[in-house]
Amino acid sequence: MPNESRDIFYSKAVNEALDEELAHDPDVVLLGEDIGIYGGAFGVTRGLFEKYGPKRLQETPISENSFVGMAVGAAMMGLKPVVEIMFMDFIALA
Repeated sequence: MPNESRDIFYSKAVNEALDEELAHDPDVVLLGEDIGIYGGAFGVTRGLFEKYGPKRLQETPISENSFVGMAVGAAMMGLKPVVEIMFMDFIALA
């Protein structure tokens, strides 16, 4: 672990953490709207689709309850899903 500190945006920190986990564990998968080529609403998944492909980053329809349900099922099968819900206002729909 590096000892030096650096200032980065929160979205970049999340992006780097996701990249680390995807590289480290093949059971980690990401689910969400526009997380593929678009890179997510705030760029959190930028570059990950090109690196890990559509089997690890699943584009979902605009239906929070469906992709949270998909994540629960994936976790029950031993995967480690990470769900990106675009805005906090939509969490109640899940």
